[in-house]
Amino acid sequence: MEHARPKTIVYIDGFNLYYRALKTTVYKWLDLGALFQELLPRNDIIGIKYFTANISAHVDPEAPQRQQVYLDALGTIPHLTIHKGNFMTSEKFAAVVSGANGAPYFRPRSSHCEINPPPVLVKILKVEEKASDVNLATHLVFDGCRERYEAAVVATNDTDLVEPIKVVTSELGLPVGIACPAATIADSLKEVSTFHRHIRPTHLARAQFPDPLTTPTGVLTKPLGW
Repeated sequence: MEHARPKTIVYIDGFNLYYRALKTTVYKWLDLGALFQELLPRNDIIGIKYFTANISAHVDPEAPQRQQVYLDALGTIPHLTIHKGNFMTSEKFAAVVSGANGAPYFRPRSSHCEINPPPVLVKILKVEEKASDVNLATHLVFDGCRERYEAAVVATNDTDLVEPIKVVTSELGLPVGIACPAATIADSLKEVSTFHRHIRPTHLARAQFPDPLTTPTGVLTKPLGW
């Protein structure tokens, strides 16, 4: 007798997926629906939740436009919803191990510094993505409490998500899998998850949107360089 396919919601840590599996590849035009259908052929995927943030134009003025094109493409996937945190940039001083050629730096002179000699500091542009992991954790636990899925899959290798996954598996008794975008899954995630899959370059290559992509509102073209 064939077992029923568990109703499954996929929770995607967008920035972790990008930096771990996509940034240096030609697979950024990624169809997440096709990807998880291939990774989870025995699951009935009833929802995909993509957690990201509006990226800043501070470093790359064209980056927000490329991101919006991709978000519009994701909007064509049935049952996919986009959930946004915040993207923040700030200027800060940080200690460096060794100065780069031509980099502005200074060695502070302070009697309060306990390091001798005091560290060399450079002024950096700190880019931080805020709230996406908290949003993902909240949806994962809340959806589990409301019995909205029979299984969940979290696409990440971020160990900050260990505790909410543990809550769902240990307290709610629901299975949670990891779809790992890195070559090696973090041990702490492996310990609390029910199963895991690796997102490999072959999966990414087979799960690309067509280019151009026709949508109900127009035609989308893959950003240059993707």
